[in-house]
Order: sequence, then C-alpha cells, then structure tokens
Amino acid sequence: MFGAIPLLIVPFVLYNLGLLGLFGGGDDPWAIEIFSFRMMSGGVFSMTLGDLMVLIGLVFLFIEISKSVRTTNASILDHLLSTLVFIAFLVEFLLVKGAAHSVFFTLMIIALFDVLAGFSVSMRSASRDINLN
Repeated sequence: MFGAIPLLIVPFVLYNLGLLGLFGGGDDPWAIEIFSFRMMSGGVFSMTLGDLMVLIGLVFLFIEISKSVRTTNASILDHLLSTLVFIAFLVEFLLVKGAAHSVFFTLMIIALFDVLAGFSVSMRSASRDINLN
C-alpha cells in the first residue's frame, strides 16, 4: 500500500515548509547558497536550495517512472494519487503568492511529467495485454 504513495509529495511538502521559513528567512529562501567550490577550469560551481529542490524532484521522478512500469492493483491508485499531487501543485501555483516561483513551477512540471508518463506507460502496457485476432 505504501508503494502507491507518490514520492513527489516530498518536494511539495519541503517547498511549503520553506515558505513557512523553515530553511531561512528573507524574500527568497530558494536563492540561499548551500555550497560552492572551485572547479579545475577556474569556474565556481555553486548549488542553491532551489537547485537542490529541483534535483530532489528529478530523483523522485525517476523512481516514480520506475514504479509506473509495474502492473498491479496499486498502480491505479498510484496514478490517481499522482494526479492529485499535480492538481495540488497547480492549485497552489495559481492561488498562493509564495508559489509563484520558478523552482515551484519546475517541480509542478515534474509532477505533470510523472502523471503523463504513468498514464502513457499504463496505456502502452495495457495495449500489449489485449490480443485481437
């Protein structure tokens, strides 16, 4: 049953915790630099909290797409819950001032890709199960 829980709820919750000021104050908590180091080329690589949120979202997207290839009864519930997570992203993006940010928009698009990929994989695997003679 826990396999049906969409993992993209984690970046959604983390973003909302950031809006509440958990990760630091200021106007834009997603611009906080987590670390940086000098590359051999002379350039400086730095990662912000927003970059980390997008990276977490992409890792969870990979796991969700891997989960979508299974054909169990829980996969239908997983697709339904993933759709609800995307709807929550969309509603918050449209109605909450703090969600009008490029990091949140990118996470919302990742959630959309999860929904589209899940349904696409399910339809593709279902069409292989049907044999018409």
